[in-house]
Formats: sequence, C-alpha cells, structure tokens
Amino acid sequence: MKKVIKILAVFLMAVMGMYSCNTADPDNKTTSGDTMNSIQNDAAMDNKTGMPDLTGWPERPRLAVKEMFVKYGAPVEVSSEAIVWHNEGPFKRIMVTRKEVPHDFPIPHMDFLEHTISYNVPIDKIDDIVAFDASTTINKTQGEMSARCDLEGHNILTHNLAVDIINGTKTVEQARVAFGDIVKLDFGGKHPPYVEELQFTPPTGNVLFPDKPIVAGSPMREVPGTEGTDAEVLSFVLAVDVNEILAAAEAQKKKIGQPVMDYAKMLHTVHGDNMAKTIQVGQSIKVTPSDTKAVDELKKKGAGELAMLIPLDGKEFETAYLDAMIKGHTEALSMIDSKLLTTAKNDALKAHLTETRKHVSMHLEQAKKLKDDKK
Repeated sequence: MKKVIKILAVFLMAVMGMYSCNTADPDNKTTSGDTMNSIQNDAAMDNKTGMPDLTGWPERPRLAVKEMFVKYGAPVEVSSEAIVWHNEGPFKRIMVTRKEVPHDFPIPHMDFLEHTISYNVPIDKIDDIVAFDASTTINKTQGEMSARCDLEGHNILTHNLAVDIINGTKTVEQARVAFGDIVKLDFGGKHPPYVEELQFTPPTGNVLFPDKPIVAGSPMREVPGTEGTDAEVLSFVLAVDVNEILAAAEAQKKKIGQPVMDYAKMLHTVHGDNMAKTIQVGQSIKVTPSDTKAVDELKKKGAGELAMLIPLDGKEFETAYLDAMIKGHTEALSMIDSKLLTTAKNDALKAHLTETRKHVSMHLEQAKKLKDDKK
C-alpha cells in the first residue's frame, strides 16, 4: 500500500510539474473566451475588494496574487511587473512577479512567488544555501534571505531547510533530498510541518551587515561623542568634496558649452584631490573622520540639490549648475570660516582647512565669472 501511495505521489508531482511548466504557449496566451472571462472577473474583484488590476497577467502569477490577497489583504506596492506585501506573518516581504522563471528543482515548475525573511546568513554558509536551492537569494547587507518558488508552502520549506544547513543539522545534499521527500508528502496530502510553517522565529533585532571600509582613512558612521571634534571636521570637508564631485560628474554627461564643461572637469579633479588629501591628513594626525548626523544632513542636502539638476540639459542646465555652484561654494566658505576653522584643534588640520578654503574661494569666483560671461 505504501508503495502505491508513493507511486501516486510521484505521478501527482509529474502532473503538477507539467502544469506549472507548460511551455506550449511562451507568451502565456489564452483563448479569447478565457481572456474575456479573466478580465471580467479581475475587473469585478478590483471594484469590490481593491484587488490589484491583473489584466494581462499570466495565469499562475495571477493565481498567486489572489491567494496572497485573500490571506494577507491588500498589497502595499503595485506595479505592472510586481505586487508586494510587507511585514505579513513571519515574512518581511512577499512578492509576486509577472515574469515566470523556469526552475527544475525539486521538480519542473515556474518561479514567480518570493517570500523574504530577516536573517543574517553567515558568510561561510551563503554558498551552501545557493547550492541547496539556486532560487534562494541572500542580501547580506540588509540581513535578508529570500525563497522563490510557485507555492508559499514550498518557500516555507526552502527557508526551513536553509536554516537546517546554517545550523549544521543537514548537509546541502541531505537538504536537497529532504526537499524532494517532503514535497512528495505534501502532494500526498500529509501536511508536513516543514511546509506548514517556519520551524524557527526570524530575528526581530538588528540583522543588518554594513560590512567595513576597505579604503584606509574612510569615515566611520556617526561615532557617539564626535560632534564638534576634529573627526567631524574631517567628515564635513569630505562631504563638501563628495557633493561637488557628484555634481561635476553629472555636468560632464550633459550637452553644455566648453567653458562650463571645463569648469566641471576642473572641479571634479580638484575636489577629488582634496578628498584624498583630507583622508591623508586624518591618517597623519591619527583621527578617523566621523559621519555625524550633521554631516549626513549635508550629504542629503547635496543630493536633494543635485536631484533638481538631473532633468535639465543644455543651456538650462548650464545656468542652474552655475547657480548651484555659486550657492554651494558660498555656503562652504561660510561653514569653513564660522564653524570648521573655529572647531578644529589640530594645527595640521587647520592648515588643510586654510588650503581648502583657497580652492573653494577660487571656484566661487570662477563660477561667478562664467555666469557673467553668459549674460
């Protein structure tokens, strides 16, 4: 009897695999009658429940969206290519993609449903997890592990077996064999626990992995107690340089006149050199730059101002860019005079600030002249 059940389970797996991976119609086309019924049904659900508009979506992803909607409610992100839920059940994120990707482990099916959990996978286990199931992805920096399949239960199974590998209770090969065996039980109606729910609790604390700088002398992130110190002063100078470098790099992509182009190239080079010198000063005085909250605000301010320039081109960009350089260098001079020079304690750092000020002042005058020449 057990042998008959096993044969039946394998048969069901094959049938499900053929259903999931039917490639007779690569464009996911249906008959006109089926399409019309689907559109009508989806439109009705849109009007009554807030279900995302799934018109034109392939059948399997459309099914997954409806299953997730019934279980978790309305998604928080909807686009033409993906629908996403956040923080539902034990999952950090659930995503259904319109695109289906063929995947033959443990049986042929299509990947389009992804479940992400918070988990800081040890670096020495990442290769093992991918070898176990290539549809599993690890974002070490964000502390995430994602399983991708066609069924929620099988994504849960993937996570459970991945954690077994991480904990050392299963090898990669043992986990792969277990996946197939458990899927057979699942298709046989046995409701195996590894498919029903996570057998562990994803961490709720900090699982981020910011890594560490490889460039010697790089700033550290907001070290407590470094406000108003030489460490913060160094970071302020670096932030000014970075803001100017990014703006100059963007200017060099635009269709602008040669004088402004030459100015942007000069700023890119000089601020790049000053950035390197600032790092060297920090190393020589044995002070590591610290990106305090105030420094980060300066970086964000630079990003916001650059964002205003991005859509522009030609003469319109030239005018806005020169205005931004005049404003930015004026503010940099003010910060050096009223804050950095009065805060800095080390003589070598003060000398570097004085030299930096000369360059900033020169850049300001050049921007003003370029603007006057355009009148």
